[in-house]
Amino acid sequence: MHDEGESPRAAAAPDPAPPSSGLLAEVGQLARAVKRLFGAQMQLLAAELGLARSAISWLLLAALAATVAGVALGLTLLGLVGVLLAAWFGSWIWALLALALLQVLFLLGAIALFRRCMHWMSLPVTRSEWSAMMRETLHKAEAGDAAGRGNRRDDHQEERP
Repeated sequence: MHDEGESPRAAAAPDPAPPSSGLLAEVGQLARAVKRLFGAQMQLLAAELGLARSAISWLLLAALAATVAGVALGLTLLGLVGVLLAAWFGSWIWALLALALLQVLFLLGAIALFRRCMHWMSLPVTRSEWSAMMRETLHKAEAGDAAGRGNRRDDHQEERP
């Protein structure tokens, strides 16, 4: 019934399909190559996005560390100025009052600078420049959209007889 070298499954298996045509084989190879290429590209994209997420986290951590270091340096310098003022005035109370006065002057200077910048932004020339810049940006964006739509319209017009 069965040959001794042949298994029962091999005997029951149908004959292999006839070889496909050369064109179908090439299309299949092309599809596998495209799948492999885009699979590799997707893996690279995923790796780059992972690195970008990691880089953003590290950037935020570095910004936090720089802020902490800046505040620490400011406090240290303020302490040194306080010690120098205490030695100069001969009293800690006068030194602390002088430091408070310096801080109030610095705060008032920052507020005045902020108000001046807001005033500059409210001037007619600045407002018109800002408006012109916004209009120009809007026109560029609309021109880009129109060019994209124009290309699609050209494609549709070519299809019509």
